[in-house]
Amino acid sequence: MSIQPKLTRFKQSVLSKYRIYNSIFMTLPFDTITKTGVLLPLFHETCKKGFANGDNPTTIVDTFFKKYQARRSSKSQINLLFRFIQYIERQVVLFDAIEDAAFPIVNNMDGIGTLRSLKESAFSENKLEDLQRYLEEFKVRIVLTAHPTQFYPGTVLGIITDLTDAIKKNDLDTITNLLAQLGKTPFFKHKKPTPYDEAVNLIWYLENVFYDAFGGIYNYIQQNIFEEKAIANEIINIGFWPGGDRDGNPFVMPETTLKVAQRLKQTILKNYYRDLRALKRKLTFKDIPEQLSVLENKILQSSVNLDTKKNITLDEFKTELSAIKQVIISDHQSLYIDELNNLINKVHLFGFFFATLDIRQDSRVHHDVFSAMVESTIKHNCNIFPDNYNTLSQQEQIVILSTIKGSIDMSILEDEMVINTLKTIEVVKQIQNSNGERGANRYIISNNQTALNVMQLFTMLKIVSFNDDLTVDIVPLFETITDLENAPQIMEELYTNKAYKVHLDARNNKQTIMLGFSDGTKDGGYLMANWAIFKAKEQLTEISKKHNIGVVFFDGRGGPPARGGGKTHQFYASLGPTIEDKEVQLTIQGQTISSNFGTLDSSQYNLEQLISSGISNRLTNTKQSLSQDNRMVMNNLAEISYKAYQNFKGHSMFIPYLERMSTLKYYAKTNIGSRPSKRSKSDTLIFSDLRAIPFVGSWSQLKQNVPGFFGVGTALKKYEDTNEWEKVMQLYQNSNFFKTLLENSMMSLTKSFFDLTKYMAEDEEFSAFWTIIYEEYLTTKRLLLKLTGYSQLMENEPAGQASIKVRESIVLPLLTIQQYALKKIQELEKSEVKDAKQIEIFEKIVMRSLFGNINASRNSA
Repeated sequence: MSIQPKLTRFKQSVLSKYRIYNSIFMTLPFDTITKTGVLLPLFHETCKKGFANGDNPTTIVDTFFKKYQARRSSKSQINLLFRFIQYIERQVVLFDAIEDAAFPIVNNMDGIGTLRSLKESAFSENKLEDLQRYLEEFKVRIVLTAHPTQFYPGTVLGIITDLTDAIKKNDLDTITNLLAQLGKTPFFKHKKPTPYDEAVNLIWYLENVFYDAFGGIYNYIQQNIFEEKAIANEIINIGFWPGGDRDGNPFVMPETTLKVAQRLKQTILKNYYRDLRALKRKLTFKDIPEQLSVLENKILQSSVNLDTKKNITLDEFKTELSAIKQVIISDHQSLYIDELNNLINKVHLFGFFFATLDIRQDSRVHHDVFSAMVESTIKHNCNIFPDNYNTLSQQEQIVILSTIKGSIDMSILEDEMVINTLKTIEVVKQIQNSNGERGANRYIISNNQTALNVMQLFTMLKIVSFNDDLTVDIVPLFETITDLENAPQIMEELYTNKAYKVHLDARNNKQTIMLGFSDGTKDGGYLMANWAIFKAKEQLTEISKKHNIGVVFFDGRGGPPARGGGKTHQFYASLGPTIEDKEVQLTIQGQTISSNFGTLDSSQYNLEQLISSGISNRLTNTKQSLSQDNRMVMNNLAEISYKAYQNFKGHSMFIPYLERMSTLKYYAKTNIGSRPSKRSKSDTLIFSDLRAIPFVGSWSQLKQNVPGFFGVGTALKKYEDTNEWEKVMQLYQNSNFFKTLLENSMMSLTKSFFDLTKYMAEDEEFSAFWTIIYEEYLTTKRLLLKLTGYSQLMENEPAGQASIKVRESIVLPLLTIQQYALKKIQELEKSEVKDAKQIEIFEKIVMRSLFGNINASRNSA
């Protein structure tokens, strides 16, 4: 039977079902839901027609009330707007659940980019041994981060999971009950989550999704590619930031880090315990149940009392499972061997740590901590640092740090930040002793600007806990355009430092380097950030090879294209032979966790795509190198777009526009994350202090998505104006990297809707600034369509385009309400006598409207 086109599958399995189940939700027997359900379609139609007629949000809202609800008081009107927001939030949840349920129908689970496709391709081309060789060294690491772009509380996530299962089964009674439950379940968090709360929320995905998804993928590779042979390489693994990432988050304490590590260990042991109980029901042969019972009790005891020395060790657990396996093979005809292997493989993947807890802190914090620590040791005559250390040049300091000996006496320290930073290092050692080295063996330095930044951390790790046995990888993170340009020189300096080289020798001559797409785009614009990272990777690959160092690139990516998101696997498949690619490492955060990895099907599919993206080019020898001419064009495009973006960023209205016309300041009030929305405590908005998530998210709420396209149109137009368009065409046709960049930018354009804010074109202050953005949008859209030959944006991804269209339609009334409220706030703020109570009400509307829009976009921040 032929498979229908993806768009047809989407319409049948997603769109049709959404219409059916939304109509059920609309008629539920609860007053607030039924009334809202009747009025919302009328409001939606009013919004649609209003924007088509060029009306502004205020006119649209006023028209609706005048036409359909003229008798309502002002207070009653506000209450209805709040109910609309609540209803739309739940419509988004319903659409999420339906799309999740349909995932294996809409997406071809055995198609291009899957492991089965990869295996069959290798088999048909006689390259199975090559594939095995690549998989013996290739790794994918996804790192779950605490960055708050996921607005669903745990109760709602639970409903989505149950609703998805019920929709898969077409269980109408259960669906109706769950929709009713959804209508009565609060979405709003009254308290900010603690860093530990954030960790617990993400551990749910580890326990309920990744545990089985990773196990299933590894089993498939072992059974179908390695013909049941053991594989030393784990191939896929997980990193974890909640509880370890303290960059800009003063609430992450050493105790938090330890508590999260303990929770991770406890969770993986409980998963093993459940698997052992399930095995015991099948392995009922002589003596085996007794052995499993002993193991089961040992694992249970270890999960309850984490610190006792009597607990079973990882090696003991592996040995006992292997012994049972041998008996099953020799005495019981390998009955249920696959089920036992499944557990053995999971133990190989997750150990007693489940996920590697990364530690991260800003280099500027480290510098202050280090300077204060040095002063304390000098003051107390500890003889670790020379008395004049803090007055020496950077190079002189590096020389001293390269030969430093001794250990720090923590009792001499007084500054709280110094104590917490050094105690965190002690905690890392403690976690390694409890969970195994992989429990916490990476320390990331964000905003890394010099080799000294690395050597300061190198020294602190040694003199606090590790001495000469440093079992922690130091990972510099380069973020701004300037830092990316300086990165090769910094790493050259470190590779030629004898002390650091000895450390790398002990760490298998491997250096992980993190590159920040989010802050890179915020700093340099979309094209320049991606090109600067590409060039930095090329240069870092070359320098690392020169020094016989295996470099691993760890990409700090967010959800949208503006933060390195979009079609991520296509990006990795597009990298050429000049960039080291034995490992793919990237951050996964917020909505991207739930949308791309939230179910077993989506998790398996997207993990397989990442594995395939890193290997398929090697297997087929189709890696493309940029020709010198194409490289020159790419470089010129990046430079032109960078200049356009810098001019835009330097505009006198840039900061005021974000402060007064966007939702930027409301991110901090949403109680969705423990981390402050900006780095400093200053009341004044300073661009460098602004975090990438609220920055990108604010443009998304405006439906302008500036960071995902600004400068692209200007750069392309330069080539059009100078009659050199053919050069851009050549680049597009010959570079998958450039093609992927533009296709991801199309997603940003597709999610833009300038009719929403067209009223700003008449604003006295911001008219000219809004027009700059709108004209760049029009130019970029026109030239991308010209370059690709498409008649509409995302023409090559009709199902993805259709999904975006439905989601944008669902939130259209919500966006209208948000802009209506923002406009009211602006008017009230300008009044001679400010009505604080009214301002507070409209601010609450803005804040609540953030949730549904962010969730609907699935990758907006």
